[in-house]
Amino acid sequence: MSGFISGSTPGLATGFVPSFMRENVDLRTSNTFGIRATARYFCAVHSLQELRIALQFRRIRKLPLLVLGGGSNVLFCADYPGVVVRMAMTGIELLAEQGDEMIVRAAGGENWHAFVEYCLQHGYYGLENLALIPGSVGAVPIQNIGAYGVEVRDLVSAVTVLDTGTGEVETLNAEQCEFGYRDSVFKGRLQGKKIVLAVSFRLHRQPRVNLSYAALAQALACISDPQPQDVFAAVCAIRTSKLPNPAVLGNAGSFFKNPVLTRAHCDTLLQSFAGLPCYPVSGKDGGLCADLVKVPAAWLIDKAGWKGVVLGQAAVYEQQPLVLVNLGNATAAEIVALARQIMAEVERKFEIRLEPEVQWIPADGAIEDNVASLNKR
Repeated sequence: MSGFISGSTPGLATGFVPSFMRENVDLRTSNTFGIRATARYFCAVHSLQELRIALQFRRIRKLPLLVLGGGSNVLFCADYPGVVVRMAMTGIELLAEQGDEMIVRAAGGENWHAFVEYCLQHGYYGLENLALIPGSVGAVPIQNIGAYGVEVRDLVSAVTVLDTGTGEVETLNAEQCEFGYRDSVFKGRLQGKKIVLAVSFRLHRQPRVNLSYAALAQALACISDPQPQDVFAAVCAIRTSKLPNPAVLGNAGSFFKNPVLTRAHCDTLLQSFAGLPCYPVSGKDGGLCADLVKVPAAWLIDKAGWKGVVLGQAAVYEQQPLVLVNLGNATAAEIVALARQIMAEVERKFEIRLEPEVQWIPADGAIEDNVASLNKR
């Protein structure tokens, strides 16, 4: 895999279209929501050279750029007028091993769940709680994915990126990634400036089973000494029972983030809603924030009466109200309308404004405002 981070790029003549670039491409199969949208230009890049050529082509044509992985966290609200690049670089390698600890690197185009399976099969432990999360390895540090008691921030050793301005390859350590709750520097000041080429993970030979998530611990209560394989199987079973398969029912996973509130705000809500679940929040240093708590968006949506609601061809999934689904031929407008109504009702009932976890393309300013700040009052 090391070859994907080396190589030079020839100059492009004005008007030249690379052979791997296609025009007016339907993006329905490139997003797990299954929404129809057309990209002016589209390409899948399998090497650093192809990526650099695509970036140079975009620069010459003065077109906007969108980098996609598995398309599992996007909602196309309109046709895309620029260049859509799908990261298709693959490869996995063991970079270093010392005692119980090892560094494993995966290219950004690797399927995330397949990579988790690969690590488990090779005795590289630590990722099993994050099984069956859709998408690619390259999206993992951008989103700082987390599930069942584990956040990827605690496992990332380094992220290899390409600077879109200089074309140079760089390596950022975990601290430089500035991880937060479903957040990172790649969604902030480095958005559009760096493209993730590969991610290195710090994993272990000896199992360190994490059963801090109550539902997971309950699922494995009958096993006296659960192993990583047991955790993997349990996580897959839980997710399969709660979440729809995008290949069957279009969706982008969790549509909203779990809102983070001040403890005072939460205490006020508890006076009216005694069953409101509240959980501790990790800070950027990995410790717990004393004055912040996280509440489940699914609980809020459910209590606001939106579980199973259908709007045209869009719906709130009956088994998990955090997920919006495409019943077959939903338009982006239907999904947007449904999301807006849910947000309005949750804010009216709980004084909490939900923040979308799914990226809207193009971004809707009314939705993408800093809504998190409204909850911290």
